[in-house]
Amino acid sequence: MKDEIGNDLAAVAIACGVEVPYRRQAPDDTTGDLLAQAFALALRRSGFAAREVDGLGVASFTLAPDHAIDMAWRLGLSPRWCMDDCHGGASGINLLQHAVRAVQHGDANVIVLLAGDRFEAADFKQLVEHYNLTTRTYLRPLENGGPNSLFAMLTMRHAQRHGLEARDYGALCVAQRAWAALNPGAVYRAPLTLDDYLAAPRVADPLGRFDCVPVVCGANAIVVARADLVAQRAPARHAVRVRALQCRYNFDHQAGDGLQTGLADLAASLWTQARARPEDIDMISVYDDYPVMTLIQLADLGFAPAGDLRALITRIASHELAVNTSGGQLSAGQAGAAGGMHGLVEAIVQLQGEAGERQVRDARLALVSGYGMVQYRHGMCANAVVLEREAA
Repeated sequence: MKDEIGNDLAAVAIACGVEVPYRRQAPDDTTGDLLAQAFALALRRSGFAAREVDGLGVASFTLAPDHAIDMAWRLGLSPRWCMDDCHGGASGINLLQHAVRAVQHGDANVIVLLAGDRFEAADFKQLVEHYNLTTRTYLRPLENGGPNSLFAMLTMRHAQRHGLEARDYGALCVAQRAWAALNPGAVYRAPLTLDDYLAAPRVADPLGRFDCVPVVCGANAIVVARADLVAQRAPARHAVRVRALQCRYNFDHQAGDGLQTGLADLAASLWTQARARPEDIDMISVYDDYPVMTLIQLADLGFAPAGDLRALITRIASHELAVNTSGGQLSAGQAGAAGGMHGLVEAIVQLQGEAGERQVRDARLALVSGYGMVQYRHGMCANAVVLEREAA
């Protein structure tokens, strides 16, 4: 399998994806501690030793003022490849793209990608009020409450455009909570009914409590390495390959209505590169900070033929279409920048057949999308990757 510029994707493999358990309350651990825990867990799972790691990538909002190189020093690494990422919900796939290229071209042999955050209330308030210069200058003085108000308006616009009601968005939340009940790592696992969803307090009309991603603390890690090394370290575990990966950033310059993302622009080339179609995909991890964004991204990627969102919702609600099998961020929680890697880790775990009760039978192909970095109106970053389980 070649990428779009002729490089051999088969030369690179993903050894594992791991998650430090998410927690509602801020632990005594620092953000650096959580990232270090994810690093250690990734090494144990992958079979690599720290001395073999010659690449490190980090995505975090609260590691500052430290950076990836500070984390490398803390972990005792002397990497040949080192990268910070600040793309929010698109950070996981962005880091993966660069790591694959680095291994392809010999810049590193074993790369560990880390993402995570530790939040207290003051940390989160600081983040949403100073997310970027536009937010700090134009939105913070309005005391708009952060992204909830922006995505409330976007949800209202989406509902009017497609003739949807609250219960349609609620069906997604209920479906994901059912998946979360099977995931010991999900923070919110209690049963959720449609009546519970509809009765929840309003946060920013029309959004209720279950529409808004819950902020938690935690970290994730992925190990990307030369395929031959991965095969040597864990011969009994299925390696995961990148079959296709595409990114689009700032595709509409905030001039659009937010009801389409850069995924619509990259979908055709993604499926061509993957030599697959939406109906070939066994499980999907889509970035789900709000239910509306789940529907928008899936439609952009071709999972709603002829724009039939009700049919798409029915397939998700029945679990005919395996979407966000971890419970997604809406039930598992959003650990800051780890939100951009959470879906990737779930897809890797599913493809390696290690998802326990929530395991999708015979999962061979997975699609993961990323979306994030709100600039005044909606997200600027969108990317997607098709992952494949290596044959035994």
